[in-house]
Amino acid sequence: MKSFAVTVNATATTIVPADNDTRTVYLHNESGGSIYLGGSDVSTANGYHLKNNETMSVVVPGGSTLRAIVASGTATLIVLRPSDA
Repeated sequence: MKSFAVTVNATATTIVPADNDTRTVYLHNESGGSIYLGGSDVSTANGYHLKNNETMSVVVPGGSTLRAIVASGTATLIVLRPSDA
């Protein structure tokens, strides 16, 4: 497994790039604000709302990219994923 922090801002940020394999990733929002998750069209209006201090797992299908965005400023998202992903 590989863990790392991603700084998310008001422009969609790639969290998990596209890959041929399906992957399960674990996400933790430790920013103090809201983070919104989705695909290439993610926005604060249509993204999955990950609240402050919330943790979740996401299955990212092969060929798909997971992105994140915040309404303003920056936020820190902790990601745990397979090391070969």
